[in-house]
Amino acid sequence: MGFSHYELPKMLFIFLVFMNSCMFSYGGNFIQEFDFNWGGNKVKIFNGGQILSLSMDKLSGSGFQSKKNYLFGRIDMQLKLVTGNSAGTVTSYYLSSKGPTHDEIDFEFLGNVSGEPYILHTNVFSQGKGDKEQQFYLWFDPTKNFHTYSIIWKPQHIIFLVDNTPIRVFKNAESLGVPFPKNQPMKIYSSLWNADDWATRGGLVKTDWSKAPFTAYYRNFYAQKFNKSQFLDAKWQNQELDANGRRRLRWVQRNYMIYNYCTDYKRFPQGFPLECRNF
Repeated sequence: MGFSHYELPKMLFIFLVFMNSCMFSYGGNFIQEFDFNWGGNKVKIFNGGQILSLSMDKLSGSGFQSKKNYLFGRIDMQLKLVTGNSAGTVTSYYLSSKGPTHDEIDFEFLGNVSGEPYILHTNVFSQGKGDKEQQFYLWFDPTKNFHTYSIIWKPQHIIFLVDNTPIRVFKNAESLGVPFPKNQPMKIYSSLWNADDWATRGGLVKTDWSKAPFTAYYRNFYAQKFNKSQFLDAKWQNQELDANGRRRLRWVQRNYMIYNYCTDYKRFPQGFPLECRNF
């Protein structure tokens, strides 16, 4: 069967789009993409590697890390968090390099007693220094269904997204003398662990071990490495959120942000960190 000269350009375009996606994206199978480095049989795989669960009991938590390193890109992961009384538990999902001057980009989900909302804790480390926390409530129950948590990491900014809604933008402020994570490749990590010395109400509420094991679920991992040639494109480099994205960001920060280090007068009585000028 032949194709008309009108169909061929369309087919060629679809083929090129497909090939481009193959070159710059991969993922989805936890067996192929991750090492299970902590917790032994507390890490479980389902559906041939399409779904993963982490569990924690009084003996230990569990965790995994990516086999590949990443230097700029977009990382998506769907999580369904520990149900019921999750006080004292932390489910973490983050990018990190190694060493005392490591870089890191964090999502941490701080558990709570039944009926109380999770706190989503975000942080950025540059050259081993963090202390750039913002915390949020979510506008849904993250234990009922899977939701997508994403990191877009570019040389000019880091964007945190929940179900494709931006919740935080951390801009490159190297012009002010603030280090920005841009030189160290990072792996993807996730873990479920006990942090009842600080996670819930500053450590006042402890883990109820009678509710163990605590379990969180993961699926639909996706990683897109940005094409190096894009870094030469000034328009791409300077591209920020569109108008709708900026509106959604303001909506989240106005209604769901519960802590921002850039407004913590008690913590910074001598003045806020330099990068807070970009907030």
